[in-house]
Amino acid sequence: MKSRIIKKLLMTEKGTRLKETGNQYLFEVDRKANKMEIRGAVEQQFNVKVKEVNTMTRQGKAKRLRTASYGRTPAWKRAVVTLEDGQSIEMA
Repeated sequence: MKSRIIKKLLMTEKGTRLKETGNQYLFEVDRKANKMEIRGAVEQQFNVKVKEVNTMTRQGKAKRLRTASYGRTPAWKRAVVTLEDGQSIEMA
């Protein structure tokens, strides 16, 4: 179950800035996962010590289909994980 909690490590401009200034990493996670499950999954998968987890649910964007009707992309959940001092995650 823990392997399905973390979907991917997000490589964005904001994520790079957070990594350099605050030792924080962005993850796309399962929408049903809570902070404790995310903490456990990150600690187990990357072998690091987590200090804090913040989560936010991102709304899907409106997308126009080939016709005049509109659809939506799915909503997703983002987690900002702060690591203890001296810890880091290797990005391949």
